[in-house]
Amino acid sequence: MFFILHGDNEFEISERLAGFKQKIGDDSLRDLNITMLDGRKTTLSEIQHAADAMPFLADKRLVIVEGLLTRLASRRAKGGDEAAPPGAAQDFLNSLIDYVPHLPDTTRLVFAEYQLLNPRHQLAQLAGQQKGKTVIECKQPPAAELPRWITDRAKKRGGLIEPAAATRLAALIGSDLRRLDSEINKLLTYVNARRSITEKDVLLLVSEAGTSSVFDLVDALGQRDGKRAAHELHHLLDQGENPLGLLAMIVRQYRLLILVKELQARRLPPDAMAKELGQHPFVIKKLNEQARNYRDSAQLETIYRRLLEIETEIKTGQTSDVLALDLLVAGIVG
Repeated sequence: MFFILHGDNEFEISERLAGFKQKIGDDSLRDLNITMLDGRKTTLSEIQHAADAMPFLADKRLVIVEGLLTRLASRRAKGGDEAAPPGAAQDFLNSLIDYVPHLPDTTRLVFAEYQLLNPRHQLAQLAGQQKGKTVIECKQPPAAELPRWITDRAKKRGGLIEPAAATRLAALIGSDLRRLDSEINKLLTYVNARRSITEKDVLLLVSEAGTSSVFDLVDALGQRDGKRAAHELHHLLDQGENPLGLLAMIVRQYRLLILVKELQARRLPPDAMAKELGQHPFVIKKLNEQARNYRDSAQLETIYRRLLEIETEIKTGQTSDVLALDLLVAGIVG
């Protein structure tokens, strides 16, 4: 069998991949039966070699390929693979489609894509013909649905959270699902799962420091203050922020800035912006101030595209996470 995980919800994809890994043998032998491949540079023969190998003292082996289908789709759109003659990307995909029906019964092959695939994608349609849910869309929940996500997450962890508390937590943290999950765990530990988490608990235990520091970092980037931007970046890293989680927060910030810049052009008042974007008025106030550091939406979109490129480079191992963030800061302020 083979599976496709796709979408912009990196947190859900990472959790689902962890679930696949947990099903492969016992702890002592698991790593020997799991192969991770970088889809931006792997070849068909490497995939076949990994998938055709027999499991070692286990019933199954797992092969995870990250970013391959996105790479092939991008290069087909450009008229060919940049490192090969025109049509090579389509040939790669055709060969892959021919191969996957013949996977050994002992192999689970998973394609992880960090953006949504076209539902008419040839491999996705083939995967959908298998039994069970083999094509899994992992979409980032919109801001308006974050309180429900928080409520469901608390239940999954064996606890409860009051609606007002879930709304407050969403306003404080935003759409960083990894940090939200961490804060939910902290709150459930505090109440010892004996009662529901209240808004008072959230205000007592959840700090706005992370969010505020990201605002400070983006402020410094917008003002081309390289020294302060570098300081804010490493301050967040020193506080224990996960580099990928921090990148996700920066990506979210610039996505919101693009939207706010467009709404400014429409001369929408802050209250209307908050309603349209599903954000807290305090957040909209800060975003309005930051958006004025950029001359137009095009400038913000250029930065946003670079952020997505950096995310791919980190996840595919082309560069280390901290170095990528340092280069990002240098590139924007430069």
